[in-house]
Amino acid sequence: MQLTVLGGCGAWPTAVQACSGYLVEYAGFRLLIDPGYATLPRLLQHSTVDAVDAVLVSHGHPDHCADLNPLLRARGLSDDPPPALPVHAPHGAVDAVLALDRPGMLAKAYHLHGFTPGDRFDIGPFTTDTWLLPHFVPNAGIRLTTPEAVLAYTGDTGPSSDLPRLAQGVDLFLSEATYIHQVPTADAPYLLTARLAGQYAHQAGAARLMLTHLWPGTDPALAGEVAAEAFAHPIGVAAPGLVTHLGQEGQRSNGAEQHGPLHRKN
Repeated sequence: MQLTVLGGCGAWPTAVQACSGYLVEYAGFRLLIDPGYATLPRLLQHSTVDAVDAVLVSHGHPDHCADLNPLLRARGLSDDPPPALPVHAPHGAVDAVLALDRPGMLAKAYHLHGFTPGDRFDIGPFTTDTWLLPHFVPNAGIRLTTPEAVLAYTGDTGPSSDLPRLAQGVDLFLSEATYIHQVPTADAPYLLTARLAGQYAHQAGAARLMLTHLWPGTDPALAGEVAAEAFAHPIGVAAPGLVTHLGQEGQRSNGAEQHGPLHRKN
């Protein structure tokens, strides 16, 4: 299994960092997870739009799904449109994005599969387990399983006893870490810190941790250092161009972007 980061910035994109977006590939199948703001141009550096086999959305905030609209436009309005794109999302999560164009304009470009967080279903070669995790809107924690590797992704979440189960023994735990040390009081039930992400990764026995959804301007090196206080295995920080091979040792980047260093607790 291969994970390519398209973006890992929380809330809004910056000049160098798109919002949440991840391309997961296995057995020739390409699954796009959370096409947030500014992820489509990053996707086009790695894939054509018609090569995407399915989309999976964790929740309905636009920094996780806004670029579904230009993706569907690029497919549906082309001279030779590809087949309808399967889009898996919690019920109602992408309704606002799908309503951006006139009714019916993109109807043939997608096939919407609504689910309730807690459901289990298959997407191509991936067995997909979901958990309802605490956020401002319904959010699905996602666990993708193949015969060779397992990936867990939090979407956006606050503290939850389900997180160690979501990430139990995974090859890579992709965890939101909006803040480094402390979440502001009003948001504390709905977001995580790098410190908590490290603690949950340790509890889960994950092989590796990748921090994502950092607040714009956050120092990724410091976030990694704080997570490493609790997690003794490799830690990366999501940035466009970072490619991670699950089930194999090591990471590599395509060289187009700088990314946060790997951290290992001594």
